[in-house]
Amino acid sequence: MEHCEIMEVHPKEIELVKKNQFDKLTYDNMSNLLKMMSDPTRLKILHALFIHELCVCDLQLCLNMSQSALSHQLSNLRIARLVTSRREGKNVYYSIIDDHIKVLFNMVYEHVVENI
Repeated sequence: MEHCEIMEVHPKEIELVKKNQFDKLTYDNMSNLLKMMSDPTRLKILHALFIHELCVCDLQLCLNMSQSALSHQLSNLRIARLVTSRREGKNVYYSIIDDHIKVLFNMVYEHVVENI
């Protein structure tokens, strides 16, 4: 840690920050979620699923991905609880697990495009 000379300490502000910090597990889970969303391929998959629930075959064609690469990414997204799946006959359909993911995605998108 870099040493800095403290001219004035603000105990109320320090106490407020300490009082409102999360536990380590919460920070770890938040970090893992952001890591999962940091991959461009997974972002493309999520974006496609924001638009509409899709089966694996449709996702392959929309994203120009091999079935094995897509299945690997969908598995990661499912483990991270970002997408859910349902079977209908021979097809497996994927969708976003809840609107929180879409809100986070849209906030990041808005931040990125406002700085272009």
